[in-house]
Amino acid sequence: MSWSKIPPWALLSLATNGILMLTVILLIVRAESSSSDLQNLSGLQGNGSSAIENASGSQTPVTEPELGPRHQWNYDQWLAQLQREAEAIAANPPERLGVLAGDSISLWFPPELLPPQRTWLNQGISGEVSSGLLKRLPLFDKSNPEVIFVMIGINDLIRGIAPSEVVENQRAIVRDLVWAHPNARIVVQSILPHSGAGSTWEGRDRLLTIPNEQIRDINRELAAIASEEGVEFLDLYPLFADSQGNLRLELTTDGLHLNEQGYLVWRTALMVFDPI
Repeated sequence: MSWSKIPPWALLSLATNGILMLTVILLIVRAESSSSDLQNLSGLQGNGSSAIENASGSQTPVTEPELGPRHQWNYDQWLAQLQREAEAIAANPPERLGVLAGDSISLWFPPELLPPQRTWLNQGISGEVSSGLLKRLPLFDKSNPEVIFVMIGINDLIRGIAPSEVVENQRAIVRDLVWAHPNARIVVQSILPHSGAGSTWEGRDRLLTIPNEQIRDINRELAAIASEEGVEFLDLYPLFADSQGNLRLELTTDGLHLNEQGYLVWRTALMVFDPI
């Protein structure tokens, strides 16, 4: 096969993922040499795990993670909070805005670890599914972001929603974002693996019914959708997977959610994928 026949975007994707893999290997080596630090970080993240796992409850806004008592917000209260944050951004727009759209994995991205070259609007909700994200996209229609990173789907699978429905909802999400934000980069991110038998999450039994191979199959379809719809795809899966295809235990609090080292890997991927 001639390299000249490969589209430029495909070559760029290959090069980017190669850089990401090398960076993540270095991060994992560093993590293994700092196990005591990771233990402390896991303990810190574990303080919020019950809120992350509860689709009907929530914590205080992610911009104030140090506050103590948990506020048990329902879904409508979360929507109202996200709308307030999006309206505040729209009223005083930053120069370079990035949006995270998704579920608890996006929601609990530590603000201090997000790439510093942007102002970030976090539009994650704990327990969110793809149909829910699709319905609430108009909340940040007026925010005028430069880039929107989407990660959604694992809660669909946990709830038994068919992979085909997840894929079609993702296509609808992409089309909505392209229409509402014609000048923004839209980036579909792959669904992350779970840790399988190594998981300690309270819904472990449900995770074990979802083969990570199924998640990889969905991710391949998401990559195809991104190509067909003219948006970008960021394949995070191999950055988080061990040799068996499971989420690396050193990157997670419970086999489903990420610890700080996991977010450092994600941060690195965002910075390499989205340099300014």
